[in-house]
Amino acid sequence: MINRILATATTEIHIARRNRWVLIAVVLMVIFSLVLSAAGSAPTGALGSDRLSVVVASLTSLSVYLVPLVALLMSFDAVAGEVERGTLPLLLTYPVARWEVLAGKMIAHMAILMIAITAGYGAAAVVTIAADPAAITGLAALWRLTWTSFLLGGTFLGIGYALSSLAGRVSGAAGLAIGLWLGMVVLYDLGLLAAVVADDGGTFTTRIFPYTLLANPADAFRLFNLTASQATGATAGVGGAANSIPQWQSLVSIAAWPLVSLGVAALSFRKVQP
Repeated sequence: MINRILATATTEIHIARRNRWVLIAVVLMVIFSLVLSAAGSAPTGALGSDRLSVVVASLTSLSVYLVPLVALLMSFDAVAGEVERGTLPLLLTYPVARWEVLAGKMIAHMAILMIAITAGYGAAAVVTIAADPAAITGLAALWRLTWTSFLLGGTFLGIGYALSSLAGRVSGAAGLAIGLWLGMVVLYDLGLLAAVVADDGGTFTTRIFPYTLLANPADAFRLFNLTASQATGATAGVGGAANSIPQWQSLVSIAAWPLVSLGVAALSFRKVQP
């Protein structure tokens, strides 16, 4: 079983390398992380936080948008691409279970995401600590952001596999992936903001709003990191919402979402006709 999963993972890594996904993911994370580390370290004096903790607050906003996008772009054709190329029927003729195929793809794509995230955050940390050695006290916040980014990426990889299985065609899977990214990462928060403004401090704002944030993996990720960070004041609006939700609840949401998304992906993949 392990050998079959690793064989699939190795194949996927070679495909990703030929498609330049490894290079693209690493370059994106490094460039954006360095830009935000330069911009995010400016207000440290006013906030009373070490420079790296403030950079982590900026990197949290980067991760909410970029990590899900990279994960979906890597995974949207994981199944649909195999169907269109005609390789899925051949693959399933081998003595390999469908969940083993999915596990192999997940391992490969997670490895790429981990390399990209580690390279990006590591570059930001090196630059920040080089400019201010006292910023080393913020390494705990950076580590927290790193492992939660891994979980966030795993969540959207699973979602991408599910969409790829349901769409059946690469073009359809790509459209679904971009639409879902816009909906969950961008439009979801705008809709909540409009609902809060319309509610004007009513039942939705006080009772329902916190749970709607936890229901979205991107928002749960952001809330957890902002609550735990010493630099929540850098994003006062979201920080206010973060302070009203217990940290353990956002942590449970972050940990549960990868399992839920992979379960949905496995069920969707079982229905794909080779």
